[in-house]
Amino acid sequence: MAEKRGVDDNHGMLKVMKRRLEAVGYQVITPTQAEKPASPAKTEAFEFSIDPKVNGDDAAELLVELHQRDSEKPVVILTGYGTTRSEARPGEEEAQGHDTKPSNDEPLSMDKKGCPGRNRPSKDAEGPKGTVQERQGFKKIIAQSARMEKVFQQASLATESDSNVYVEGESGTGKELIARALHEASSRKDGPFVAINCAAIPETLLESELFGYQKGAFTGAAQDKEGLLCRAHGGTFLLDEISEMPLSMQAKFLRVLQEKEFFPVGGTKTRKTNARIIATSNRNLVHEVRKGNFRKDLFYRIHVIVIQLPPLRERKEDIPLLASHFLRKFSGQMQKETIGFSPAAMRKLTSHAWPGNIRELENIIESAVAMTTQDIIPDDLIMPTQDFKKESKEDNLKPLKEAKERFERDYLLDLIELTRGNVTQAAKLAGKYRADLYELLKKHDIKPADYRQGIH
Repeated sequence: MAEKRGVDDNHGMLKVMKRRLEAVGYQVITPTQAEKPASPAKTEAFEFSIDPKVNGDDAAELLVELHQRDSEKPVVILTGYGTTRSEARPGEEEAQGHDTKPSNDEPLSMDKKGCPGRNRPSKDAEGPKGTVQERQGFKKIIAQSARMEKVFQQASLATESDSNVYVEGESGTGKELIARALHEASSRKDGPFVAINCAAIPETLLESELFGYQKGAFTGAAQDKEGLLCRAHGGTFLLDEISEMPLSMQAKFLRVLQEKEFFPVGGTKTRKTNARIIATSNRNLVHEVRKGNFRKDLFYRIHVIVIQLPPLRERKEDIPLLASHFLRKFSGQMQKETIGFSPAAMRKLTSHAWPGNIRELENIIESAVAMTTQDIIPDDLIMPTQDFKKESKEDNLKPLKEAKERFERDYLLDLIELTRGNVTQAAKLAGKYRADLYELLKKHDIKPADYRQGIH
């Protein structure tokens, strides 16, 4: 969440507002009693909350001064005097919002309604947050980070074609959500969206699930059954975790991509399909091809438009947004009045490594909402049974031997990829004898021929 800051002259009320604003992700900086309220504006950018009687100064004059400093920043007037806009003094028309101060048992109105003026176009709104939220078809995906903006740009281009799409990312990063968004933003949005998880279906059942079967094809086939590919006709077909598809099934599915047709199990007549194919994986398919676990020809067929989803630890700007979303979701489901997180809880959330990504974050927030007895989630309810520092740092530390092996393999992969499989050139760059480099490549099962053939 972008930083938003405010000033106020009533220090008792200021503490209440500060606590509530921090709970929903704001950073609050307050001037001291000796400072003039506008003093911090000389060095900081603020979204102001102002009492009409600030240290004896006329609020109207202060508003004009603040507006002159930066006319793009919205200003909010909070008054304990019941002042209405019609009673506002000259210059208060520069403010972007106006409200009364909250009572102790009433959440700050900015929390409930959104900060007045926040929807007004401004310089800040031209950044990733505005473009992501406004992009058609992707409104359900909560993100404002630069990494995710790149994903949305790629996905937006993908909706303009009917080419196959491959989405790669760790488990829990939202690959299926991206696939559904692609479908909803494409020309096929009125058609069906059908998904199958290749890792969840036994090999013996996968073919009949995909292609369907004819009556009598096997014991128990009492009637014809339509396969998922038929159901996806005219729409989008998602192959989730395609890296888990058995090699024997990969060969059969290749025909679908090449010919747009297939045989039901036990059938003699082909069935047609024009479904758009989206495939996902939590594994690196290039590495799977090199290891012989995935067919190279199938790789080329699905690897047309490629979208890489970053893990949550690489898009930490999105954590406050996601956490607040899940807080609202579970608070509503459990009928609780939780309105935010304590600063310590939010720091804990944004510092965690999140090996389970968004799915793990959702589970943690659900647990915290279920266990809290307060309106603000305290830090001791965030992963209470885990040693936070150890999990985020020490548990991710590999033994030296394993770390060296991993570095060596990654170095060799980069080297052989850079030289396009030319071992002689790679040996020169590495400062190694050619024979020694061959031994290292063999040790890590890296085949230079794969890179000469174009997989990289």
